[in-house]
Amino acid sequence: MQMDLINRNIESMKKFETMINTADEGLANELVAEDAAFYTPASPEPLYGGTGYLSVVHWMRKGFSDVQWKIKDIAADSEKAAVHWELTGTHDGTFLNFPPTGKKISVSVMNFYYFNSEGKVINDIAAEGMIGILRGIGAM
Repeated sequence: MQMDLINRNIESMKKFETMINTADEGLANELVAEDAAFYTPASPEPLYGGTGYLSVVHWMRKGFSDVQWKIKDIAADSEKAAVHWELTGTHDGTFLNFPPTGKKISVSVMNFYYFNSEGKVINDIAAEGMIGILRGIGAM
């Protein structure tokens, strides 16, 4: 039973990678709980559910139209998964009021995802990947 939940959470993260790279709303609704609240620089208010999560993806695409996330490593248990992401993109739009620089970024990001009993993401805690993004575009 424990191993089944661990494998479920790992497989969910692999689908999650596809979801954020394609902005697939169907996958977002499949993978993210409707009442999950996310707090990001993209909004002063919490964003909810799959649609809310995808709004962060769309926000990132405004500054980096080719942004992609690639799973580098996953560690999981029955309730959560830690994912080491590589985020890449080209700063070709305004991002956090910084005008486009044309710089290509590659940033190491770590997120922790928590799951409900149905296997849907209910929380995402991100390490400070934003610092790496700002360094990449020359803002720091």
